[in-house]
Amino acid sequence: MNNDPKARNALRGIVGVVLCAAGLWLSVSVRSRQQHTFRVDAGGCRLLTDIVEPISGEPRGYVVLFHGVAANKRIMSYLTEGFAEQGLRVFVPDLPGHGRTEGPFSFDRTEQCGENLVRDLTSHGLLNPERTILAGHSMGGAIALLVASRQPVAGVIALSPAPMNSIPGIPDEAIPYHGFGTLPPHSLIMFGRWEPSLLSNAARALAPAPGDASNKFVPISRATHVSILFDAQAMLTAQTWATGILQIERQQILPPHRGVIGFLLGLAGIVTLAGGFLREILQDKKQPVPLAESVSAAPRLRTIVEFAVIGLAAVALFHYWIPLRVLHLFEGDYFASLLLVVGVVILALQWNFLRTFLRKNSNTSESARPHYRSLLLAGFAALLLAVLFGAWIDLSFYEAWPTAARLVRFIPFVLAVFPYLLAEELVLGPAIPRKTFARLLTSLFLRLVLLLVIVAGILVLHSGEILPVLLATSFALFSLGQAWGMLVVRRVTASPAAAALFGAILLAGFCLVVFPTT
Repeated sequence: MNNDPKARNALRGIVGVVLCAAGLWLSVSVRSRQQHTFRVDAGGCRLLTDIVEPISGEPRGYVVLFHGVAANKRIMSYLTEGFAEQGLRVFVPDLPGHGRTEGPFSFDRTEQCGENLVRDLTSHGLLNPERTILAGHSMGGAIALLVASRQPVAGVIALSPAPMNSIPGIPDEAIPYHGFGTLPPHSLIMFGRWEPSLLSNAARALAPAPGDASNKFVPISRATHVSILFDAQAMLTAQTWATGILQIERQQILPPHRGVIGFLLGLAGIVTLAGGFLREILQDKKQPVPLAESVSAAPRLRTIVEFAVIGLAAVALFHYWIPLRVLHLFEGDYFASLLLVVGVVILALQWNFLRTFLRKNSNTSESARPHYRSLLLAGFAALLLAVLFGAWIDLSFYEAWPTAARLVRFIPFVLAVFPYLLAEELVLGPAIPRKTFARLLTSLFLRLVLLLVIVAGILVLHSGEILPVLLATSFALFSLGQAWGMLVVRRVTASPAAAALFGAILLAGFCLVVFPTT
């Protein structure tokens, strides 16, 4: 085995480039079809909507496809392609506050905008309700069912629909819709067996009564709340349902998964290249020996208790006042407020260490460059990575390129989450190579503590702030990559502030994509 660092770096670079090239080829090689994008007025909602034409020419029917909360029309592309393969014209909007449609977002307004869209398309002769299926995922599935209960359509396909009635053990404030009656005729309900119980119970509550032959309830094996969007069994079930409802020629052609595979390969390639990129930018060429820090990590148990107690106190405060409501992000203002309060209080408790750091006495050996330069370089590296990741995700999988409305929130969000990440860096201590795994695990556990604090706020204080919990898997994957990047920055610069700024920029970019604007 070659232990030469230069050889390993070169090999890592080659692997990263190959993965990126393969991912790009797979993403752009997905068969394209005729597609137009319009901004549909929809009763004043002005929804940016993709209209995907069937490959067979004249449409045999129509599908209006609604995405879920914290998603957008791009992530629905597998379902869109699958319906278009059947000869159906597919309409896929970005709902208010999502993707490239402006806010404000609320569940009630989004439901009304979905209904307005169906009416507007009908009035312009773009779809025939008698030949139209309303489909959706999560929140979009609930919207499809609600609209179909008031607008005459051929049928409904709801994948993992959001809760539409009270569920035992879940406060009503966390339920987006209430008072839903009976299923509209010809409704297909699907859910993944690997979904959280909150969502699977919501789907089970909609199961048709015994003897109801018009509607159908289908659990999808080995599917999660997100993977059901790309599940072959779910797609085939939806195609079969559409074929029967619209009485069209049976045609089941699964769209390729090349786009998803390409996205994952490209993402792996960028991650592979990111470590070397960070070290190249941040390494001080005049300081060949890695910087050492004379400080140590805070006691782990005490740190966990402090984060939990301060977090619980913060959510109790938020029952009366949320400091960052001015951000106008649906539940993102609550999340940012929690990080701000916990971060400021932990920094106050760590004041002696913070004062030492500000006096530049935290390093056993002084750096050849001032701390402000490490901050600038870490911020620059974070911005480049945020742009690179955002551009790739937007190109291949999900509309991740921020709109102007989201960009104006960027700096305030960075400033809000910076204290928490700085506090986290101070209590975690130096990035010692032999303790890398333990450090990453502690960082992720501290964030899990805050997630449990949010859950406690939902169950005890009835905060209704359910979205960070629903996004827990996405946050976990992001946090793993972010924490690893912060560790690299800390190890190279020996600066807690540089690592915190790097992490704050990445977190702001992530949150401003997933939280809807209000």
